[in-house]
Amino acid sequence: MQSLPPQLRILDHPLIQHKVSYLRCRSTTKKQFRELLEEVSLLMAYEVTRELPLEPVEVETPLERTTAYRIRGKKLVVVPILRAGLGMVDGIMRLVPGARVGHVGLFRDEERLEPVEYYFKIPAAPADREFIVVDPMLATGGSAAAAVQLLKDRGAVNLRFMCLVAAPEGVEVFREAHPEIPLYTAALDRELDERGYILPGLGDAGDRLFGTR
Repeated sequence: MQSLPPQLRILDHPLIQHKVSYLRCRSTTKKQFRELLEEVSLLMAYEVTRELPLEPVEVETPLERTTAYRIRGKKLVVVPILRAGLGMVDGIMRLVPGARVGHVGLFRDEERLEPVEYYFKIPAAPADREFIVVDPMLATGGSAAAAVQLLKDRGAVNLRFMCLVAAPEGVEVFREAHPEIPLYTAALDRELDERGYILPGLGDAGDRLFGTR
């Protein structure tokens, strides 16, 4: 990529970068990988939620009545792309325990490298909610773009996408499909290999998370 698209936000906080280095490491155990994924998701969610809309509310402190601020509208919705996205949910929920959780099931056709939908469930009134779509990897970009499109098709308007590691190819695909949607990542890696895996990446996040390989 010759220049970064304005929608791309690379979160380079030292704690995020420190923990991502361990997620990349092949010697990191499944237990450590799950814990680190949750911790990085919490840290990233702090920045991803920075622009959530607020509304004033009147509260009674122990000393007097005052105006404070709370998130406006219906509950925030975290939408993991199954299955690896599940590993990011708990970290965000620790930061925003009142959030709701939707699910988008997509798997990648290994021959065509295209997403195939097999499950979709989100809370009612999507137009009134703020959505954060999460997946550890933005590789080819097909699954992320498809998940966001499914949400748009059901009426979602306010959307953000959050991943740990992105490939330039995936960022470009996402940008072309959804140029208005903010895209947050902890790292923009070099490229995809011939199988569609991110280099240097961190391997298959789902397999490392659930111990399936």
